Amino acid sequence: MCLLSVGIQLLYILGIFSRLAFYSDPDESGSSDGAASLPLVASPPAVDPPVSIIVCAWNELENLRTLLPLLDDQIYPDFEVLVMDDRSSDGTKEFLEKSADRFEHVRVIRIDREHDHVTPKKYALTTGIRSAAHDLILLTDADCQPAGDYWLAGMVTQLDRPNKEIVLGFGPYKRRKKHGWINRLIRYETLFTAVQYLSMALVGLPYMGVGRNLMYRRQLFLENKGFYSHIRVLGGDDDLFINEVATARNVAISVHPATFTYSKPKETFAEWWHQKQRHLSVGKHYKTRNKFLLGLLSLSHVLTWLTGPIIGLITLITVLQSGLSGMLNQPDGQLLLIASGLFGFRLLVFWAIVGRISYRLGHTVDWMAIPVLDLTMGIYYGIMGVVTLRPRRKNRIMKWK
Repeated sequence: MCLLSVGIQLLYILGIFSRLAFYSDPDESGSSDGAASLPLVASPPAVDPPVSIIVCAWNELENLRTLLPLLDDQIYPDFEVLVMDDRSSDGTKEFLEKSADRFEHVRVIRIDREHDHVTPKKYALTTGIRSAAHDLILLTDADCQPAGDYWLAGMVTQLDRPNKEIVLGFGPYKRRKKHGWINRLIRYETLFTAVQYLSMALVGLPYMGVGRNLMYRRQLFLENKGFYSHIRVLGGDDDLFINEVATARNVAISVHPATFTYSKPKETFAEWWHQKQRHLSVGKHYKTRNKFLLGLLSLSHVLTWLTGPIIGLITLITVLQSGLSGMLNQPDGQLLLIASGLFGFRLLVFWAIVGRISYRLGHTVDWMAIPVLDLTMGIYYGIMGVVTLRPRRKNRIMKWK
């Protein structure tokens, strides 16, 4: 079991994740430190297509106060910022009305009621996309902040390639020292999720994106009937749509630090746990191929950490009792040594590959913490696998997000 699970892990790490670790993005300046505030070094598209940035908001007054100036100041020739105010009651409506003349690019659409046939956020987003002035749609959340003034330009640059209709961006969470281990866990889980969906896209198997930082063409949305197939599924306005429409040819990724959007992380384990349960419950609606590949990755991760340390401990005890030469003379001893060696090799390779990706993606987590966080993710996958398979109550009340 150990040999099989470690072997599967190595196939993913060396065959898929390494593609992202050594991916050469023509728009990168070669540095992940401070580059977020600098212009992109690559040449922009010959013609800058106009863009509609869409932000859906439900009681996000304080976040909008911070976000809207950052969006309005994007350095790009032609764009709009479309704010979908969905029944906010915290003063958002009044703030947007008073700020109408303050922002050059901001336009507001107010939604005054909820609709039974669709979840609120999907209704707001669908209305926004249909009302957008431009064909290119760039999505972010109200609690996000772009890395700098070239976020929009950097995302658009990725579409200046044949047949590209979707750009998958990265949306890390901010560091919060006062929240210690839970903040580190959130940042690592976000990093490892990005490792998977960005790497899969590079090998021609795209399966999701994150609404904190995602771009696609409105025509693609309309031709595929938007969220129709999962209109009442809570969540999935980003990953389920991408899961349906993404192909091996129409997806680009952006890993330039200038194109990141940073979000405020949850502050307690309970809040984060609730969020992840909702996110993972959407996965059952993925295509069968994607569910198989992701399930195999998670299961092998769990089994690797469940069997590897035990095998390693047994090997150490056996070596101390009978010596290395004694083990080499026994078939079972040879198998133990091979399994232990592969487990150690997998750990080192994972550490190196994910560590390099973390460095490229804005030093999301500290390199030295990766082995411990890797073990933590094995435990997390095991627990969440049980939780996800547990029957859920039907007719749950739908919330905005």
